[in-house]
Amino acid sequence: MSRTSDAVRRALGVVRPLGWLLLGLGVLALVVASRTHWRELAVLGATCLLLPVVCLPFLLGRTRVRVVISLEPSRVVAGGSVSGGVDVTNTAGRRMLPTLLELPVGASVHRYGVPALAAGATHEESFTVRTERRGVIGVGPALTRRGDALGLFSRDSVWAPLQEILVRPPLVPLEEMGAGLLRDLEGVSTEALSQSDLAFHALREYVSGDDLRHVHWRSSAKATGASGEAQLLVRQYLDTRRSHATVVVDDAPGAWASEDAFETAMSAAASILVRAVTDDVETSFVCGASASSGTDGNLALDAVCRAVLGGPGLVESSRRALRLAPDTSLLFLMSGAATGLETVLRASAVFPPEVRRIAVLVTEGADPGVSEVGGLSVLRLGDKDELAGLLRWSVR
Repeated sequence: MSRTSDAVRRALGVVRPLGWLLLGLGVLALVVASRTHWRELAVLGATCLLLPVVCLPFLLGRTRVRVVISLEPSRVVAGGSVSGGVDVTNTAGRRMLPTLLELPVGASVHRYGVPALAAGATHEESFTVRTERRGVIGVGPALTRRGDALGLFSRDSVWAPLQEILVRPPLVPLEEMGAGLLRDLEGVSTEALSQSDLAFHALREYVSGDDLRHVHWRSSAKATGASGEAQLLVRQYLDTRRSHATVVVDDAPGAWASEDAFETAMSAAASILVRAVTDDVETSFVCGASASSGTDGNLALDAVCRAVLGGPGLVESSRRALRLAPDTSLLFLMSGAATGLETVLRASAVFPPEVRRIAVLVTEGADPGVSEVGGLSVLRLGDKDELAGLLRWSVR
């Protein structure tokens, strides 16, 4: 039953809105003409129903092609250009008829007339995508459209999947973060005991299952000599916490005075993530539904590209960031001028007290400044180019 309904749905899907309008108009005209005996209306109805019948043969035949979309590069900084290409190859065993290829690119649709191709022949088209703002530009899916000249029917076939151009925000060069911001590059010991780590804590007696590589043989020999009984002592360690920089950006629309202020924050966030990755520090990024974690710089920047406004706000994003990166050692909270300091403090309180906290509040056109509130360094950022100086000043 489902196969039958799918087949019917596909068959009805080839009728374009103009075709449905013409069919409806024809039926309505014939019904009215049968009751009023209006001959001209009957002729109009018959014509409306005859036109689709005449156009149906244009759907016959099959198109067998291979479509390859190429984008170079697929990641670009806002303001850059991407060169694209579409290769259409006839994979049928005979010559194909001319067809129309449609390729959506962002909000626009590129249409290419593909000429008749011999078996195995390839037709190439090229295009350029100019980027203006951070975000994701979809390219595809590529489809061929077989139909009539009037646009009553159209049979679309998808040949290439959707691809994406990831547009990154402009970056700001920052100094090495380990110079003051990341104070635990060699690991900070915690109270959690471990069987294998960097920070030596104490010796204890050997128990079944312990790794023999951790036996302290010299101490074991002394203990055996003193007690007269064979005794093995193994090393006990403390877990260490490696540096982990987490950036949380407020995704509540009301937090930002303008879209440009939000983009300034995204540029600052991307710059911090790139600097941390360059310093071999683990990073996490959260902005609403967009999140990433790890040491892959491309992964972090891809998450920045996908971030959009329209979420629950800074506090909820901070809770998600803590679940994503419980080992955070350095926290950046980014929000707009419309966000109250109380909200920022609530977001920072989500993390443990040993985490270094820095809030970046974007206020367009404002003078840069640094202040300290309840253990939270607050940076007032008027322009993304001021970020390096503010970070340098905040750690003095």
